[in-house]
Amino acid sequence: MLDSAVNPNKALWEKGDFTRIADTMRQSGKEFVQTLDIKPTMRVLDLGCGDGTTALPAASRGADVLGVDIAANLVARGNARAQGAGLYNLHFIEGDASNLVAIDDGRFDLVISVFGAMFAPRPLDVAREMVRVTRPGGRIVMGNWIPGDPTLVAQILKISAAYTPPPPEGFVSPMIWGDEQQVRERFEAAGIPAANISFERATWYFRQEGPPSELLDTFRHYYGPTMNAFEAAARDNREPELADALDKLFAARNRAGENTEIPATFLKVTVLKS
Repeated sequence: MLDSAVNPNKALWEKGDFTRIADTMRQSGKEFVQTLDIKPTMRVLDLGCGDGTTALPAASRGADVLGVDIAANLVARGNARAQGAGLYNLHFIEGDASNLVAIDDGRFDLVISVFGAMFAPRPLDVAREMVRVTRPGGRIVMGNWIPGDPTLVAQILKISAAYTPPPPEGFVSPMIWGDEQQVRERFEAAGIPAANISFERATWYFRQEGPPSELLDTFRHYYGPTMNAFEAAARDNREPELADALDKLFAARNRAGENTEIPATFLKVTVLKS
């Protein structure tokens, strides 16, 4: 087990049940993996993997996949999903993206992190660890939310932040992983030439039967950051105000009428290790 005093994100991501959020992301996870040219002979690390939204599709392509996540409940759920799918080439373990002590240098052909490692503390250490465990000639591919982006997730986090206490001194926002210059500097500090780092904007979709208000309920009750925001808002008697702001956001961004399909723009980062 990891000590939450070492990585405070452990408590955040074990709060609620992120699997309920991930259930709305499965199709986008499959579509993302289709862009990665994964071969059966490859060794793949999915870092900050949750319960396997991208790890299961990667393993389904025959790769040997290791999923690493800070949250014990998501690791357990991931292993159960892998077993249920008969994917014996997929295993999940607990781990801290900023200190992958159990993983040898140069072990993986491909390191994936989709909305995962971006939330780990000590981003310079995260970049170094991803580079360290990638073999020469291998790739790192990240999907990161973008600061100030007008689409769903950046706005959820922005609205929620207005209702929560200020972060502790020295806190580095995970959203900076969506800033191209910052990402370039982090990987350059880890020894990657700028020419080996590329970016593109892509779209992720949250899909769920039923109206967007039901997706908001899922975020409210099962997504750690939103849960914390509602708890803080309730202490200040501002819970209805927060609920109204988020309800308007989800309704405005929905593009599926009576059901829910909400796009969210993210930054796809590709790093080539020489």
